[in-house]
Amino acid sequence: MNSIKELKEQLGYEEIGLDDIFVFHCTQCGKCCIHREDILLSPKDLFHIAKKLKITPEVALAQYCETYLGRNSHIPVVRLKPQGSVKRCPLLKNQKCLVHDVKPAVCSMFPIGRYLALPSDGIFPENPEELSVGYVFNDPECGDRSETHTVREWFHKFNIPLKDDYFFAWTKTKATLSKHLRFLEGRLSEKTMVSIWNATLITLYLNYEVTEDFQTQFQKNSDMLLSLIEKLRTADAPMPKKI
Repeated sequence: MNSIKELKEQLGYEEIGLDDIFVFHCTQCGKCCIHREDILLSPKDLFHIAKKLKITPEVALAQYCETYLGRNSHIPVVRLKPQGSVKRCPLLKNQKCLVHDVKPAVCSMFPIGRYLALPSDGIFPENPEELSVGYVFNDPECGDRSETHTVREWFHKFNIPLKDDYFFAWTKTKATLSKHLRFLEGRLSEKTMVSIWNATLITLYLNYEVTEDFQTQFQKNSDMLLSLIEKLRTADAPMPKKI
C-alpha cells in the first residue's frame, strides 16, 4: 500500500500546518467541479446529499454515484460519477451546486486535504487525540491569489471541526475493514467475497433513515459490520475455499 509520503509526492501536494498560510480566493469559476474523477464520498457525505435532495441514500447512489473496489484498500469506494466529456460533477446544474450547503467534505475543505497518520501496527488508540492529523495544500490553479488563509481559519469558516470524531471513526472503520477483507480474500471464493463487498456497501452507505441522526446510525452500522467480519475471520468452522 502506498504510504502517505508517496501519495503526496505523486499528487504534488504540499504539507501544511494548522497555522501555516496559503494563498487562495474562490471566484466561483466552477473549475473545481469539472475534469474531476476523484470526488470520493464517505457515508456521511452520501447521507447529507440524500437528505438535502429528499431522497434515500440508495436513490442518491444510483442517480449520482458509481462504486468500485479500492485497489489498495480492497473495500467498496463511492465517488460522484463524472458527466460528459468535461467530466462534470453530476450535482452541478446551471453552474450551481445542488447541495452547496451540505457539499462533500472533500469539496468543503478544498484546496486543503487532511489525513490521519495511522499507527504502524494498525491498532487504533481509543482516544482519537493520540493520533496525528496531517494537512496538505493542493494548488488548484483557479480562482485568484487575492486572499491569505490558515488551515485553522479555513476550517472554521466552513464549520469543519478540527477535532472530528466522525473522521476518526470512519478512518478507523476503513483501515480495520481493509485488513480483514484482504485476509478473507485469500480464503474465500470470489462469489463469496462479492457478497461480502455488497453487504459492506449496503451496511455502511445505504442503511440509514435520513430523518434520524446520522452519527448514531453510522456507529451502529459500523460496529455491526466489523463484528460480523471479525467473526468470519476467526471462525473455526470450515469456510468455502477460494477457487
